[in-house]
Amino acid sequence: RAPSFEHHKQDALPLIEDSDKRVRLIVGEAYGKAAPVSTYSEMFYADAYLKAGAQLPLPDNHEDRGVYVLEGDVSIAGERFETGQMMVFRPTDAITLTAGKKGAHIMLLGGATLEGPRYIKWNFVASSMEKIDAAMEDWRKADWNNGSFLLPPDDQDEFIPAPD
Repeated sequence: RAPSFEHHKQDALPLIEDSDKRVRLIVGEAYGKAAPVSTYSEMFYADAYLKAGAQLPLPDNHEDRGVYVLEGDVSIAGERFETGQMMVFRPTDAITLTAGKKGAHIMLLGGATLEGPRYIKWNFVASSMEKIDAAMEDWRKADWNNGSFLLPPDDQDEFIPAPD
């Protein structure tokens, strides 16, 4: 697919909340809601804040699911995970997170299993290092009008160079 960009204001992104948790769905479908962002495969990505002791089940309608702890800590089946840790779960496991004493800020993600290996370098993820190298070279050219990367209108002044 050709590169593209969409912007959706925060109010357009579904918010799932109750007295002890707030989950903002950014991409995909989860918890019976759907974000307006275009996707080309089954997935979800959500930002969640949990108060101390709050419990949050992971969506179970996605094959692969993971959680990254941004702040605080969570427990899963009696095991504690702290800031900077990421957990990836088997497809059919029912998972419920419990926030620690100070609460937690977590990132939830998941989707269909990707076939084959994936590579990551800086801000690029691809199925081969050759694709990543080509993308980095296009980024370095900074041709926002005709190149592979089209930045949002009025947001071309702050260029962050790719590392060597």
